[in-house]
Amino acid sequence: MRIVGGNFKGRKFNPPAKSWPTRPTTDFSKEALFNILNNTWDFEGMKVLDLFGGTGNHSYEFISRGCNDVTYVDKFGGCISFVKQTARDLEIENKINIVRGDVFKFIETTHLKFDYIFCGPPYPLPRLADLPDLIFKHELLAEEGWAVVEHNAINDFKKHEHFFDERKYGGTIFSFFK
Repeated sequence: MRIVGGNFKGRKFNPPAKSWPTRPTTDFSKEALFNILNNTWDFEGMKVLDLFGGTGNHSYEFISRGCNDVTYVDKFGGCISFVKQTARDLEIENKINIVRGDVFKFIETTHLKFDYIFCGPPYPLPRLADLPDLIFKHELLAEEGWAVVEHNAINDFKKHEHFFDERKYGGTIFSFFK
């Protein structure tokens, strides 16, 4: 995996993820997603939430592009340790809040609002289809904020009241909500 843009562009990182419950977003689809975001957002002023953060792939990408306020949430200890070490290596500890915990409990208990929320859950997650509803029920998005859920063709969000776009990159689908 590599960081595809910003100050850390080209920087590679290799998580020891043989037996991890992660499915990192491919560089190809991540680069396409960030091309869309680059045309809409000023990264420096954003407050970002990375749910099911895994290797930290999206968090690093936002920070590399100037974001100074990223909250990363995952419950797997190996991922948490890796992201903490990578944050130290990149000297970005002051820009990332690393939360070890269940994403669904975090959604229900946080009182923070975010400009952008990225959900990169495991595709077979039983509650994946609930994520957009929960984000809006608990009012996690700031006014004009976006949420993006990464999924495969098993889920279809086009009829969701907050859905506004979908992009497909091979088997990866990004559904956009506001």
